[in-house]
Amino acid sequence: MSSDVATIAALLAKAERTDNPHEAEAYLAKAQHLATLRSVDLALVRARSAREQRRTRPVQRTVAVGEPGRRANTHLVSLFAAVARANDVVVDVAHNSTYVIGYGMASDIDLVEQLWGSLAHQMVEAAGRYLDAGSWRSETYQRVVRERVGRWSVPRVQSRPHTRQTARAAFYQGFIERIGARLVEAHDEAVAEASGAGAEVGAGGATTGPPGPSTAVVLAQKAEEVQTFYRQATSARGSWKGYRGVAGGDTGAARGAGRAAAAQARIGSQPGIGGAGPELTP
Repeated sequence: MSSDVATIAALLAKAERTDNPHEAEAYLAKAQHLATLRSVDLALVRARSAREQRRTRPVQRTVAVGEPGRRANTHLVSLFAAVARANDVVVDVAHNSTYVIGYGMASDIDLVEQLWGSLAHQMVEAAGRYLDAGSWRSETYQRVVRERVGRWSVPRVQSRPHTRQTARAAFYQGFIERIGARLVEAHDEAVAEASGAGAEVGAGGATTGPPGPSTAVVLAQKAEEVQTFYRQATSARGSWKGYRGVAGGDTGAARGAGRAAAAQARIGSQPGIGGAGPELTP
């Protein structure tokens, strides 16, 4: 590469690597400004950089969840899967839910681990406050049981009083359900904003060079690359069913409290919790 093209490529690389949107915008603006001054096509720079410096390829990583036999493992796995779905990471789950395997770009898996740790900690703390308040003691939950009627097994809905365990499980499920939706919404908003930015405007109102591939195209290409890698690397059979306990179908106050807590949870850049993730009370 010529020195000018190398400088532009370096600026573009910095824009892609930084997690700070303001820094990314500044690096991109500098790259486009220099490209305009030197009459360099940014799209060609990107293509050439991609050939000369191959982009990071997908990896797989095992993340420990908890010891065998802990009821809490399924909730932790459900939360990890929700965070992963919103961050371009595919997940396999151990048959006993003691660990997960994430497939994706290393930086995306890093983000998922950090965010998962933070959200799991918030979920545990919020559930503890809800349970200590004690309002769940007057609540019931619905469960489906099968009863024998003659030669037939007939499903029936039963209403049962919450125990501390079922109230906790319903709270966690509501939290995970709402936080998953929030993360997808945040992801889609970020993509839409980036895709709508268009070409940067330089001094005097002139555009500073042709834009590169759209954000949607780049993400679609990454998703396809991750899926191809996953199909080649996975040894999983079947699909994980998630939490299937007695409180799974609860739509009452405990689940609603979990959703309300998730609506207030921080999903920005909080420090993660290292290790296998926080321990959840069984």
